[in-house]
Amino acid sequence: MFSRISETFQKLKKNNMKGFIPFVTAGDPTLEISLDIIKLLPKAGADLIEIGIPFSDPMADGKIIQASSLRALKEGITVKKIFEMISNFRQEDSKTPIVLMGYFNPIYNFGIERFLSSCKQSGVDGLIIVDLPYEHDIELCTPARKNGIDFIRLVAPTTTNERMPLLLSQSSGFVYCISVSGITGSKEAEIQIVNNTINRIRKSSNLPVAVGFGIKTPKQAEKMLLGAEATVIGSIIVEKINEIYSSDKEYKKKLILIDDFIKTFSNEIHRQVRN
Repeated sequence: MFSRISETFQKLKKNNMKGFIPFVTAGDPTLEISLDIIKLLPKAGADLIEIGIPFSDPMADGKIIQASSLRALKEGITVKKIFEMISNFRQEDSKTPIVLMGYFNPIYNFGIERFLSSCKQSGVDGLIIVDLPYEHDIELCTPARKNGIDFIRLVAPTTTNERMPLLLSQSSGFVYCISVSGITGSKEAEIQIVNNTINRIRKSSNLPVAVGFGIKTPKQAEKMLLGAEATVIGSIIVEKINEIYSSDKEYKKKLILIDDFIKTFSNEIHRQVRN
């Protein structure tokens, strides 16, 4: 099946490059601003884009992303509006893969068939569902893959060797390696733990690996990339967006500042070459 995600990782490999995956929360700080930020991400160096679906009870998210979800929900973001934003983005960009990250409850309430149909129509390439274990693949993973949508698994340092192959057997696109045990943005990643987890992933899957959670600086992103194909930068970007848009600067200046900040990560990540 055609996969923008696989195609992107193949291109990165061909060019001997590492990948940059920024995370933003859909609808934060407002629907209009959120769409403008998503549109600038590819120009700022994003190879893939991860978009969070706001949820009122995000168990895997730290305070920063929890707060962004609450801001977006107060602004009136819905699953339907997220798909409208992505459709709008696709009018300008048909190449950059988009991955939706979230929880099963909003998807279930929206309707699984309707959700997957909307993913295809709007141009969503992959899903990361935090609270849906592989034992429930029939709920979403299996129908998603039948619809040509990659289903990306989270693997943590605490994932056992026995569970790893079962978790990754139906995974596609890439593997998301959680660099810390805990919630997003809660503490800094440790390189040795990350590399050990990546080595264990390699024994069960040939998929590219992206490292995320706890990466707060461009230099730290550089170190985390030693054994991985890409890195996800989330909480620090979400925090910076809130900081800049809470200021009294002019609108276009705010977008420029966001662009400049994201480029500090993309420039550092794209300097790295594959092993």
